Amino acid sequence: MEPAARDEKTFAGRVLVTVGIVFLTALLVLLVYYTFDVILLIFAAVLLAIFLHGLAGVLGRVVKLGEGARVMIVAGLLVAILAVAVTLLAPSVAEQAQHLRTELPRSAQAAGEYISRYGWGRAIIDQLPSVDELMQNINASTLLTVGGGFFTSTLGALGNFFITILLAIYFASEPRFYASGFTKLFALKHRERVGEVLATVGETLSWWLVGKAGSMLFIGLLTWVGLSILGVPLALTLGLIAGLLSFIPNFGPILSAVPAILLAFIASPMKAVYVAGLFIVVQLIESNVVTPLIERKTVELPPGLTIIFQLGLAVLVGGLGLVLATPLLAVIMVIVQMIYIQDILGDRDVDTNETGVGQDAATEANA
Repeated sequence: MEPAARDEKTFAGRVLVTVGIVFLTALLVLLVYYTFDVILLIFAAVLLAIFLHGLAGVLGRVVKLGEGARVMIVAGLLVAILAVAVTLLAPSVAEQAQHLRTELPRSAQAAGEYISRYGWGRAIIDQLPSVDELMQNINASTLLTVGGGFFTSTLGALGNFFITILLAIYFASEPRFYASGFTKLFALKHRERVGEVLATVGETLSWWLVGKAGSMLFIGLLTWVGLSILGVPLALTLGLIAGLLSFIPNFGPILSAVPAILLAFIASPMKAVYVAGLFIVVQLIESNVVTPLIERKTVELPPGLTIIFQLGLAVLVGGLGLVLATPLLAVIMVIVQMIYIQDILGDRDVDTNETGVGQDAATEANA
């Protein structure tokens, strides 16, 4: 074969390979885009599995049982504790929630009347639709549409919830089976490193969950006590809301502070200022006491990047993306540091503070 013909054939082969890679990449991007909510659901199951597996590990120090049995015992205990808590707190919380539902509109109206005394406040109020305008836009067809969407979304959420729990139990019962199956997707020479990355990701998420659980409990209790001292009604429900929403960094504390501040407006604007100050103090204590104790064992997430990632996932998939954005970003940071910075760029001298538990887990895996 002549050199010119050989070169032409080689060039054509490279073009075909390039086109194939571009096509497969585009196909993969489309697949991820249209199944991203399913991917997040699986990631939520992995988070819950890590939590269950961690508790099962603690139980294993006391009870000598198989891993699957310990996971089932832990899951049963959590369900029992949740049932007891619901039984004890449900009447009070339900009553306060109903009261909150009726009081919030009145509180919002009082706040609107107060800020409308000022020019900037009046300008904001003028841009908002009035209650009469909102009622005129509501008719039978829109009510049916909204009602149908509500029940559909509710049933879908319940289905996703039970699927997540089922997957989490399976993952937590046999984590090595799924991890080994995942590593076998890679070439033999890369499997050891993939195992190290998986160990690091698991350790990072474990410590992140420990820190988040402690933070939620701390914020919920402190908010409840502070609101009770200030004499704000529905302190228990507002503290519970603050604790649950603190799972979402940056945006959760703001969302939880709004109903408490609005309710305080009924008593006086000054009490609303005190409530706002309480939420700020609670967040400052949590950020400077609880979080630093945990960050030594997790990756350090830049606040600006975290907010951008949260907004991006919220726009892409809604509330679920906002809730899972931070742990997902922690996983991405570990992968970037270990695969791209250390392996591809060859920078093995990454500061421990930059990789957090990644450095520790990698050392343990190599040992």
